Amino acid sequence: MDVMGDRATLLETGRLTQPTVREEPGAAVEEARHRAAAEAGETAAMSRFGALLLRRGDLDGAEPHLRAATADGDRAAANNLGVLLHQRGYADEAAGWWRIAAVAGSSAAAHALGRHHRERGDEPAAEYWLRQSAEQGHTLGAYALADLLEHRGDVGAERWMRTAAERGHREAAYRLARALQRTAAADAGQDPDVTGLHGRAAVRRAVAPSGRIPAEAIVLGAELLDSARLVVGGDGTATEAADGTGSDTQEVAPSAGTTPDAAPDGARRLTPAEEIEQWYRQAAARGHRRAALHLGVILEQRGELKEAGRWYLSAAKDGESRAACALGFLLRDAGDEKNASLWWHRAAKDGDGNAANALGALHAERGETQTAERWYRAAMDAGDVNGAYNLGLLCAEGARTVQAEQWYRRAAYAGHREAANALAVLLLQVGDTAGAQPWFSKAAESGSVDAAFNLGILHAGRGEEEVALGWYERAAAAGHTEAALQVGIARLREGDRRGAERHLRGAAGGGSAEAAYRLGALLDRRDHRDVVLGEAVTGRTECEEWYERAADLGHRKAQVRVGMLASARGDVVEAARWYREAAEAGSRNGAFNLGLLLAREGSEPEALLWWTRAADAGHGRAALRLALLHARRGELAEGRRWCDRAVQLGPAEVAERAGRLREALQQELTA
Repeated sequence: MDVMGDRATLLETGRLTQPTVREEPGAAVEEARHRAAAEAGETAAMSRFGALLLRRGDLDGAEPHLRAATADGDRAAANNLGVLLHQRGYADEAAGWWRIAAVAGSSAAAHALGRHHRERGDEPAAEYWLRQSAEQGHTLGAYALADLLEHRGDVGAERWMRTAAERGHREAAYRLARALQRTAAADAGQDPDVTGLHGRAAVRRAVAPSGRIPAEAIVLGAELLDSARLVVGGDGTATEAADGTGSDTQEVAPSAGTTPDAAPDGARRLTPAEEIEQWYRQAAARGHRRAALHLGVILEQRGELKEAGRWYLSAAKDGESRAACALGFLLRDAGDEKNASLWWHRAAKDGDGNAANALGALHAERGETQTAERWYRAAMDAGDVNGAYNLGLLCAEGARTVQAEQWYRRAAYAGHREAANALAVLLLQVGDTAGAQPWFSKAAESGSVDAAFNLGILHAGRGEEEVALGWYERAAAAGHTEAALQVGIARLREGDRRGAERHLRGAAGGGSAEAAYRLGALLDRRDHRDVVLGEAVTGRTECEEWYERAADLGHRKAQVRVGMLASARGDVVEAARWYREAAEAGSRNGAFNLGLLLAREGSEPEALLWWTRAADAGHGRAALRLALLHARRGELAEGRRWCDRAVQLGPAEVAERAGRLREALQQELTA
């Protein structure tokens, strides 16, 4: 019976981990019985009594009993004698006894001997003995073998990591989940190091830029980043824990479990995502704080916030600063800024730059600039480049352009792509177009979608349409709404209606009112739906749905078009609502159409008000209507004045009619 060789902490710390020993009734009697039997020369009793003393840390008392039992051929005693000698610093002598026990069939001794050889750099010998241990069912042997094979990049590592995990080894379960997650990420073409991790951004934006590129077109892409959110590191450590290895006094037999190639009869095979979660959950349930963190991330992404919060809390209480930071985000999202701040303080105190950034953003939102700056600097000191980026944004908001540029440059040189984009925008603000373009390019090449879009605007402003379109297409492919709109417009100019429709749908689906309106217009033309005011039309088409979406987003032309379609259906109330909304937002067509509708319904005085507003805004037909209205009332001078306005505004047919009316009114006035 091998006693102490199952303790992984022995070879890592050089000392025995002392368990909490609970005194039980009869324990003293049992010890006395073992002592008496050992003193009588009974081999098994000497082995057990020596192990008991070794567990207590009484090395001097344990050694003679273990040596005596070893001399009688007890393999457990040989294994434990090796443990004792290793603790005393006699590693080579310990290895000799472990070899004796291992040859005699002790899996624990084979594990200890394998680790001994690995520490000395003899990997072939280490692999031999660790494989012996693992194949005999020793959990820690399986884990240590997996760790060795993984270090060498051997494909067999996963098999033994899975074996150890199935036998309850929490670190093996965690590392297996990480390996499976990396594989799934690589298969999906994602970055394996950041899969499952996500960022949060504060609601405050940087100062709007100005310069050659229109202010409304530039996308700074620079909400205050309060965190890069859960950039989990430190994986792949070889730290072992003596969990799931059975009792302290016996070797572990292989446990039954499923293999990755076969599922139990009638059982559904787990999907990769389910298997990853299963192993994280197993490790987390055994107290692995990093597994609890990753499990929390998975659950949060799935929307199971309550359970995610429980795992974050568990990991945070165990000292995992990233979990404390994540818990802070959950609390903030739930409206509990007070407790969110407490957890962020705790994480930041432990050196978590993400949490420091979160605190900086929190104070910046409150207008506490100095406190925000202090936390951003703390984030930067913790190695989080977002700290420098956020300091740049903070300075830009305070019109401290020189300092903002310095912080942006610092973050950009450290590889922060959005800082590079923000720096380029800042350079445009001071008229340095030549200096801005390289930073836009660097940010775009690093994956900044906003920078790619901004490059498109920059080249379009120079008349370099083909180059601009290339950048717009790149940004659109990455999901940039306004870039997709620009590509759609370009396709329309080229006559590629199918390509235009595809990009306009993407942009409209992303919330672009202009894209929704243009898509509605494209579908309208495709379906030959040239609606004339007053024409009876029944039913609703897809184009009307897109017009309405754009109208709901405040697009004035879309509001007018929806009003026209409603009027064509005979829905006067709906038509008036949309015309009025467009007119009140400044649409002269909306004001004109609302006037027509009101006049038809008998509200001529109010119609006159809306036509006047439309004519004052430059609507020729509204001016002609006013001229006709005043002429009918006998207000000839006022009618002639509006005729002059209609002739001036046009279009040609309106100007011609207004001219004839003006001549008639002139004749009346001079008659």
